[in-house]
Amino acid sequence: MPELPDLRGFVLFVVGRTPVTLGGVLAGLAVMIAGLAIARLAGLALRRLRARARYGREALYIVERVTIYGLAILAVIAGLSTLGLNLSSLTVFAGALGVGVGFGLQGIIREFVSGLLLIFDRVLNVGDYVELPDGKRGLIQEIGPRAVRIRTNDNIDLIIPNSTFTNGAVINWTLHNRTSRIHIPFSVAPDSDRHQVREVALAAAHGVSFTLPDSDSHKTQVWMTGFGPYGLNFELVVWPTVEAVKRPTAMNAAYTWALAEALEAAGIQTAYPRLDLRLDSLFGREGDEALSALNLLRPRPPKAPPAERAPCENDAAQEVYRPFDEPDAEEGPDK
Repeated sequence: MPELPDLRGFVLFVVGRTPVTLGGVLAGLAVMIAGLAIARLAGLALRRLRARARYGREALYIVERVTIYGLAILAVIAGLSTLGLNLSSLTVFAGALGVGVGFGLQGIIREFVSGLLLIFDRVLNVGDYVELPDGKRGLIQEIGPRAVRIRTNDNIDLIIPNSTFTNGAVINWTLHNRTSRIHIPFSVAPDSDRHQVREVALAAAHGVSFTLPDSDSHKTQVWMTGFGPYGLNFELVVWPTVEAVKRPTAMNAAYTWALAEALEAAGIQTAYPRLDLRLDSLFGREGDEALSALNLLRPRPPKAPPAERAPCENDAAQEVYRPFDEPDAEEGPDK
């Protein structure tokens, strides 16, 4: 049986004065794949450690990213060395690489550098609740080499390029795990007692479980903001917990529900469009006589007192306490 030729020494091409053989290519690819696998496993181990850690998650995230990128670069360099290439000879490709970066890789490198800036700048961290210029909001799950992954409260993942955060204005609602002041607008009938409205609204706000206790810096207030076309305009100014800030829609709905319940229980009408018609005289008659002439003044049956009913469940308040999905710990580092 004839022996098969040994192709490992077969020269594929020459870089500078260095011949590149088939065996060298296979060995280089094996080294690169092994190095990238090690980088992936190291990143997965650090991610699981970060998921279990109670403190210092932001620092662990930086360590995770730097470890992954560093091992990946070392794997590529080791693979090229195993290939038999003298790395100093790679300067031959500098011109072609520059042209490639200018035309094809410029966007990729921009996003990669922007990702490194986000990781080390610490203005955005995994777990922060952010709002984009287009109004979309969500929790940062991952800051990757190309994009930031954000998960909304409706469990929708948004993939946003890194440069969006470095070149534009982004609102971070929970930077350094701090709460924010929230304004809840509401309106009441024009003849309502302003002092009673304030007391009722304050009691309603403090009755919501995620409202922070009053302090010198965080104090629940009621502001009268103006005279609307149908009544008096107010704002409930309140400091909720950080977890509530991360659920803005449910949080606003919970406060609105609590205000409606409290105002209704106190007999305070909310503002609504209405038209007042005043009849001074008709056919020489005035007041009730004029209404009688039109057969509009009729005795009305006494109004039955409202039946007592149990307060309804505040579903929005329960939504605020729904646990967040933690940043994924079981996925690979490059997802």
